[in-house]
Order: sequence, then C-alpha cells, then structure tokens
Amino acid sequence: MADLIALSSAPGSAGAADEETMTSRRVCAQCIMRKSNMRVTQLRQADLNLLVVFAVLAEERSVSRTAARLFISQPAVSRALQRLRDTFDDDLLVRTPAGYETTPKGQRLAAELSLMLPRLDRLLSGERFDPMREEASFRIGATEQATHVLGPPLCREHLPLESQVSFELVPWHDGLFDALAHGSIDMLFYGDDGHVPDHLSREVLFDTQFVCVVDAKSRHRKRLTLAQYVAARHIGVGILGGRQTHLEQRLAAIGEHRRFAIRVPYIGAAIRSVVGTDLVATVPERMAREAAKSAAVRVVGAPRELGTMRYLMIWHPRVESDAAHTWLRETMRAVGRSLEN
Repeated sequence: MADLIALSSAPGSAGAADEETMTSRRVCAQCIMRKSNMRVTQLRQADLNLLVVFAVLAEERSVSRTAARLFISQPAVSRALQRLRDTFDDDLLVRTPAGYETTPKGQRLAAELSLMLPRLDRLLSGERFDPMREEASFRIGATEQATHVLGPPLCREHLPLESQVSFELVPWHDGLFDALAHGSIDMLFYGDDGHVPDHLSREVLFDTQFVCVVDAKSRHRKRLTLAQYVAARHIGVGILGGRQTHLEQRLAAIGEHRRFAIRVPYIGAAIRSVVGTDLVATVPERMAREAAKSAAVRVVGAPRELGTMRYLMIWHPRVESDAAHTWLRETMRAVGRSLEN
C-alpha cells in the first residue's frame, strides 16, 4: 500500500495530479489497510478450540454427550457455547424438548466447519487425505475417449460407497487449460498431441492404438494401407479446435492428409455414421471394442504410420504437495493400471 501512495505522489505521474485526487488515493489505501488489519485482529481474538466444541455440540445436540466426547466438563461446554454466541452475535444453538437445534446461522457455521476442521487437522498433523472422513469434490476435464475408458472402472472399483468424495467430469473444451491454471478444474485427461502447456505437470495413464470403423459391407476387410487410408473419405471427430489433432499431426509429419466428408463432435456418432456408407471413422481401439459387436460395422486396422497415442493426466504444479490432490493422482494411477488387466 505504501508503494501505491508513493506512486500516486511521484513527480510527473499523471501530469502532477491535483491534491484532491492524491488525497482520495491516500484515503482509499488507508481504508484497505484498516480492513486488512481488522481481519487479522478478528482472527487473533478468535479461539479455534471453541469451533471444535461447536462442531461436536451441533452434531450431538447435547451438552452432556459433547462433554463426554471431548473429555471436558459440562460447565466448560456451556461456557464455550456462550462465548461462541458472543463472538457470532447469534444464539447458534437453541434448546428444544428434543435437544439443541441450530439456528440458520448455526447451520451455516456447522456446514462450513464440517469442511474446514478436517482440512485444518490434516494441515496441522501432516496426515494423508482420508476419503472416508473428509468431504472433497474434484472437477476433471476429460475428452469423450477418456470418460468412456476411465469412467466405468472409477465408478465400479475405486469409489467405495462410504467415500465422502465426489467427481464431476467436465466435457472437453478449448478453455480447459486456462481453467486448470485458474484452479476451477483440478485435473485434465487428454491425449498427448503436443498441445499441453510446458508448465503443467503430466503423467501417462494409458496408451491406445487407432483402428478404422467401416460399414460391414465395405471393401476394406483388413488393415488399411496408408495409400488406401488417404484415398478414402473420412468422418472427422472434433476433439480440439474441431480436429483430431493427434491424427492430423501424424499425417502432416509424413506429408499426407485426410479428406473429410463430414465432421461430428463425438466418437460414438462417428462410429454409427459409417453404416450404409463408404466412409471411414478412425477411433481409439478401446472405444471401438463395443462397435465390433455390431453386425452393421466392421473394425479393421489403421495404417501403422498413425502410431500409438498416450493418454495423460495433467495437473498444475501448485497442487503437487496437496494431500487431497495426491490421493486423487494415486487413485487415477490405480484406474490406469486396472485397464491393463
């Protein structure tokens, strides 16, 4: 703030701003500093032990049970409740025939403490994140392929019913790298096509081959050669910027490109769209396995020149040592290993 005041009074700044503007800036800076000091003062005056008492009391709704659980006397619990009421200027808990009931403000406080106290306890103790005790919600940006492959084993094998953790898989879009940088997304699942920013951490979860899906009556019955592949008409899938970037880059590297009759946003739609046509849909092999069960289509090998694609989990380095995010990465590694079985 001192720099702000000094800058506003520096010679030549804004053509030597008039005294009224300079005074206004000083007052603004002083207000901000006073507010910051007020926050620090409030924290210094607060007794965090009182919050622990309230959290237990809101759960037990009984002074005697709270005292027994915390190994303190009943008068100590009552005194703690009175101090909390004074601190928050609210009754927080009111006595009823069925025991104590929380006021609206008490409900909000209890909800916040249910999230904050386990995290504070973990920070102080250095313990690992415990998904059975601590609530957490993870938002993960994922392509259709990653959701299709990782979603089922994640739900089936790695999310115990009593877990306090929830996941939200967000459809892929061009702004997800920025979202990861800003912290609104916790992790990304993405094919390694060279577009991942260098500053982000990454790890391979699984590899996948590409195959071609064609109509069951197609003349293509075995692996396509590169010449056959580039001569065919294709259904494209919009992954990033409307393109399957990995495939386009591999073809461009050898001086080739595909001819597109149509582009669709989803791999599943591309597979279904080849029926009754001479079109070729190039898709990850793991997603083509179900299509191979249909009598309407045929799965044939893609040109070897297309190679293998690595699927990555990507995260921001700032969460590297966060216990909850460490648990998330370990869980996703386990999901990736389960794909090998």
